[in-house]
Amino acid sequence: MLQAQPIENRLKNLKSELKNELSDILNYWIKNTPDKEYGGFLGRIDANEHVITGSPKGSVLNARILWTFSAAYNLNNNPQYLQYAQRAYKYITDHFIDKKHGGIYWTVDYKGDPLGTKKQVYTNAFAIYGLSEYYKASGVESVKIEAIKLYNLLVRYSYDKANTGYFEAFTHEWKLINDQRLSAKDANEKKTMNTHLHVLEAYTNLYSIWPNEGLKTQITTLLHNFFDHFINPATYHLNLFFDEDWNKRSTLVSYGHDIEATWLLQEAAEIINNEPLLEKIKQINTHITKATISGLDTDGGLWYEYEPANKHLIKEKHWWVQAEAIVGFYNTRQITGDEKYLELAEKTWSFVKNKIIDKQNGEWFWGVDENGSIMPGEDKVGLWKCPYHNSRACIEIIKR
Repeated sequence: MLQAQPIENRLKNLKSELKNELSDILNYWIKNTPDKEYGGFLGRIDANEHVITGSPKGSVLNARILWTFSAAYNLNNNPQYLQYAQRAYKYITDHFIDKKHGGIYWTVDYKGDPLGTKKQVYTNAFAIYGLSEYYKASGVESVKIEAIKLYNLLVRYSYDKANTGYFEAFTHEWKLINDQRLSAKDANEKKTMNTHLHVLEAYTNLYSIWPNEGLKTQITTLLHNFFDHFINPATYHLNLFFDEDWNKRSTLVSYGHDIEATWLLQEAAEIINNEPLLEKIKQINTHITKATISGLDTDGGLWYEYEPANKHLIKEKHWWVQAEAIVGFYNTRQITGDEKYLELAEKTWSFVKNKIIDKQNGEWFWGVDENGSIMPGEDKVGLWKCPYHNSRACIEIIKR
């Protein structure tokens, strides 16, 4: 058993395995996803490795590809990774940036022409996140300038100056629209935990290349939004949906977002060097991690969602949830020194190896259902299926 080995050997083994897995994930994207006819990357590949021709190309996917290859290059200086980061950057700047009104389109068609012109704050945040990482890799000043432009647009149009927080979505001209939803499964509310978490993540990465005082204030305010609204002090799960006045609109629990928030909040407090906030977050993180454990199956896999109102548990185990669990559990081990959290990270990684990694074709499946079978009809590559969560988990563990 892994647990019978000395801690040092277990850590070396975990690092080695995730280093190899990172290489395998990136090799899949290099081999299978470039669009050789229309540029950039293919819009969709299904779970059976079939390219779905004519599929739209999503800005979330492309911004995450940009971040992933940039971060991988920043980790190990592999020039091939920088090449693919450059490919993603060129496609985003050529096709996704609204040259007239600024900001990032939701989708373009397979040829690269604007399709879904809605300005979702979530995807603009991911563009900031990816551009900031690419600036670290490339050193090109115009990349940082573009990231700062997007930040200024979000503060100008999306930030709620009366109540704080960020509104969800706008027309291509930055006018508020009725349909605020990020996806069909989301509640149509003006403020969501998911968007705020990734705005915080983006601002944290931007601050690492641009330590601006206004940006620091925004990061601090976002952290307080989590303390004041998103983190439920009774359960230590995250509240997901709110109206513009911060009235809670949902009781749904998302285990993956719970554990992802633990280490992203901590990273934000660290980057702005706010020691009181950092200590507060570390204390809260342990409570959130313990709450997340209630969503763990005996096989180490983390379930998707739970609705306490009707006690309905969605026993699917999605790829991104497992990736965030590995990092979150390991981060809690670093905070507490308690090796049981290392064991949880190892167990989730073991579940990923057994159930989520596509051993035949590479990359990770979308997930498995409650019976442990691969979920049918889901993407291998798509608007949401990307190399970001799993690559980032590998990178985080390697670095830590």
